[in-house]
Amino acid sequence: MKIRRSASTRPYGFSLFELLVVIVIISILFVVAISRLVALQVDAERVVMESVVGSLRSGLGIKVAESIVRQRIAGLPAYEASNPMNLLAEVPVNYLGERSGVDPHTLEKGSWYFDLPSQTLVYIVDNTGYFSGGTDDPPRAKFKIRLVYSDANGNGVYDSGVDSIEGLRLAVMESYRWTR
Repeated sequence: MKIRRSASTRPYGFSLFELLVVIVIISILFVVAISRLVALQVDAERVVMESVVGSLRSGLGIKVAESIVRQRIAGLPAYEASNPMNLLAEVPVNYLGERSGVDPHTLEKGSWYFDLPSQTLVYIVDNTGYFSGGTDDPPRAKFKIRLVYSDANGNGVYDSGVDSIEGLRLAVMESYRWTR
């Protein structure tokens, strides 16, 4: 006795077309997930870098407030050439220390260092495709402590007898921006 199949029944399993559709859908989801992951990595790097800059700015504010309270405002110009990382109770784990004459290509991406010759704090960008401005090859953001003063005589230079000190700031040396 033969068992006949009706026209409406089909064998179990996927057809080749159905398998192809599933593979395409999974591939699209994978690409979307990877692009979201990269965007999150860029955002994380940007937030961590800006968090360190914010901590440094807070440290400078505390140093200025302390100088005002102790009536030592005249000593603030000495900080202009100093390493801002010295103001923090704990330096970030990605801080490489003070360096002189270093090739930034040899340093780890996503790290900070203080360049002694230029007296500049430098951040080496890890996600370089999402960072514009700053210094190129490799992309870097540079910061420096600057004295804030009233330029009473308009010469652009702090004169201790003429100008009055207002504070310190962490200045961006070359403008930059993060993109997505």
